[in-house]
Amino acid sequence: MGNLVMSPNAAGPSVAITGLTAQEAEARLDEFGPNEPATAQHHSFVSDLLHVFRNPLVLILVLAAVASAFLGQVADAGIIATVVLLSAVIDLVQTHRSQKAVEQLRDRVAPTATVLRGGEWKELRRREVVPGDIVRLSAGDLVPADARLLIARDLYVQQAALTGESLPAEKDATGEAASTKADARNMVFLGTSVVSGTATAEVVATGAWTAFGDIAARLAARPEETAFDRGLKNFSQLLARTVLFLVLFLLVVSITRHRDPLQSLLFAVALAVGLTPEFLPMITSVTLSKGAVAMAKKKVIVKHLSAIENLGSLDVLCSDKTGTLTAGTMSLDRSLDPFGNPSAHTLELAYLNSKFETGIRSPLDEVILHQLQLTDSGYTKCDEIPFDFERRRLSVVVERQSKRILITKGAPEGIFPLLTGYEVDGKTAPITEDATKRMRQTSDELNNQGFRLLAVAYADVPMRASYSVQDERNLILAGFLSFSDPPLPDAAEVLAALKQDGVEIKVISGDNDRVTSHVCAQVGIDPGQIVTGEDLDRMTDPALSHVVEEAHIFARISPVQKNRILLALKHNGHAVGFMGDGINDAPSLHAADVGISVPSAADVAREAADVILVTPGLRVLHDGIIEGRKAFGNVMKYLLMGTSSNFGNMFSMAGASLFLPFLPMLPTQILLNNLLYDLAQITIPTDNVDETYLQKPQRWDIGLIRNFMLFIGPISSIFDFLTFYVMLHFFHTSEAQFHTGWFVESLATQTLVLFVIRTSKNPFSSRPSAPLTATCLAVVAIGIYLPFSPLAGLLGFTPLPATFFAFLAIATAAYLLLVEAAKRRLLAGATAKHATKPGDAVAVAT
Repeated sequence: MGNLVMSPNAAGPSVAITGLTAQEAEARLDEFGPNEPATAQHHSFVSDLLHVFRNPLVLILVLAAVASAFLGQVADAGIIATVVLLSAVIDLVQTHRSQKAVEQLRDRVAPTATVLRGGEWKELRRREVVPGDIVRLSAGDLVPADARLLIARDLYVQQAALTGESLPAEKDATGEAASTKADARNMVFLGTSVVSGTATAEVVATGAWTAFGDIAARLAARPEETAFDRGLKNFSQLLARTVLFLVLFLLVVSITRHRDPLQSLLFAVALAVGLTPEFLPMITSVTLSKGAVAMAKKKVIVKHLSAIENLGSLDVLCSDKTGTLTAGTMSLDRSLDPFGNPSAHTLELAYLNSKFETGIRSPLDEVILHQLQLTDSGYTKCDEIPFDFERRRLSVVVERQSKRILITKGAPEGIFPLLTGYEVDGKTAPITEDATKRMRQTSDELNNQGFRLLAVAYADVPMRASYSVQDERNLILAGFLSFSDPPLPDAAEVLAALKQDGVEIKVISGDNDRVTSHVCAQVGIDPGQIVTGEDLDRMTDPALSHVVEEAHIFARISPVQKNRILLALKHNGHAVGFMGDGINDAPSLHAADVGISVPSAADVAREAADVILVTPGLRVLHDGIIEGRKAFGNVMKYLLMGTSSNFGNMFSMAGASLFLPFLPMLPTQILLNNLLYDLAQITIPTDNVDETYLQKPQRWDIGLIRNFMLFIGPISSIFDFLTFYVMLHFFHTSEAQFHTGWFVESLATQTLVLFVIRTSKNPFSSRPSAPLTATCLAVVAIGIYLPFSPLAGLLGFTPLPATFFAFLAIATAAYLLLVEAAKRRLLAGATAKHATKPGDAVAVAT
């Protein structure tokens, strides 16, 4: 049968036996574009470069430079244009490199779809799916595009994103034409997910043409603001207000003192550019992307750069025990009758249940199917009653020789109340009080040994078209299956390391309290007060807020209850991480500050997660947390450096403008000073971070940044004023010498102080990275050399006497000592202020 090309939202049958060929798919990809609901914005380097000049301050500078050229000040105009262009190019080159690195990492965890191409089922990236493709869906999958169902079996789809309806919708292959209505029974849509069942469908619309495309475009236009984004915005607003006030002040002073209007304007605007940390986006992007690459090498991939800061601030990690405390490799221990004796019949019934279920298969199902592998049981499936967390069981109805039987497997506590009998040695008997006691004793003993249990029961059922939960009654208990999942050898060691680094583990398990307690005790977690799902249901939110601080283990917890626990921890001020891989973990992954999943997780879980662990395990996550703290620490260094130095310079400029008969520094010199200073800090992303900083969760602290600006800045101004006094009264400098002396002193002090501010320790006991040391010392050397270079006259510099450099050395040493003393006092005060906040540490440049 030929493949029918379908335009977006087209209708009509076009079932293809072999799917599209590679050539057809490529042609349709060119025609309809990538399958991305919100078109990704890809800019060329040139367009991004032009975007830089939308900054009003930069635009004013360029216009002023043009005006200078018309007035004959060609040299000044050339210098201004060169400095602005050089700054922009450095910014963009670094940003592009970091963005490219992050995009490569995201590609490694991009969503995929199972597509029929050329007669073979292939796993392709979702963005490569085109109209006319045949896709296969199963429980846990994200629907890759709008598609018409060709075959469907027990299919239920969660489409709350489109309809707002919280309950899954039943879907079926009705043979009707394609439709754009969300309630169309024969349609599945991009942005929805499969809860249970399987299906084969034909794609009819992709990307922006899908029903979800418009919603996705609106969401992409307004991405959710993270705590890191809010911190940057608050910092920028604080700096902008301060810069605006002082620049206007300086402009008014210059005009009232009858200075050259164009030079005054250039001076004020150049100062505004110099005082604004315009490299902040680039430094932040480069630092976080470098952190992302370092984390990827440690098997941790972040999908959003802001997740790095959130990962570094993590102080509570919530996770199931399976795959984190244990190896996650289940093995069948025994197949038992209700009283703990070996029974093959229990495993046979469990096999039929696992074979015919269409929901997402648990690791226990995989073990059961691998263990028995019956070739021909003679049974056919009639119906299925899917698993849910309220019942904690799953049933299938099968038929053989005109006899139907309902087989149920699940948590023992979910099956015991439904029993009317039990089977031992092939014989059934009615439930008695003594039999119930023995069955529960068998279950408890196995749980106490750390085994995970499934109870298996069955009942004969009459012939009918469909079955429901009401048919799960009058069951006969066949017995139990016990599974072992040994603790990871290094689990106790990793838990201790996480605790030492300020991250507490909360185990939230669907297993019963006995199994969970046994496993936790094996890895060194004191079970203490175990909170069950039943306990949680009886608690008010205020009571739960108290309990989550004391309890470490939560057992028999449903997905809804997981959310309550996470929200209670967040309400208490914790930065909460959640590890999940199941279809029902998606809401909790969204609710947590950091959602963490693994490549083998269900599509919906991977999509909801912020962080993907390439290799599952707490050790890998611990490495990722440390890398996150390193990246955030280096961003903070730039912020603290920029605010303290810039505020000091503004204050000095304001003071000098009041008493000097000339401009304190020429506009071109301010821009050059700023460029060299930024170049010194461009290697901050490579810097080392103190071990003490890595041992505590880190939070954004705008108060600390403000204090650095208000206290360290004026110290810089004191030494600027001292320099002014010495140059005017001891060296009797000319205007050109004054400009030169302050340029050299300003550049040297604000660059070398980085070695003090970059660490909370003694600068001599914390070694900076080699690149940072090299750029800082090189910039200071360039600043000292410029007055003696061939460019001195062009830049307005003049040679300085040797005695000035002797003064500079003494003044710089005294300045660094004073800043060190002030830094220690500020950090001590900040630490004391935050000591009472749960999981909160001060984000200092360490």
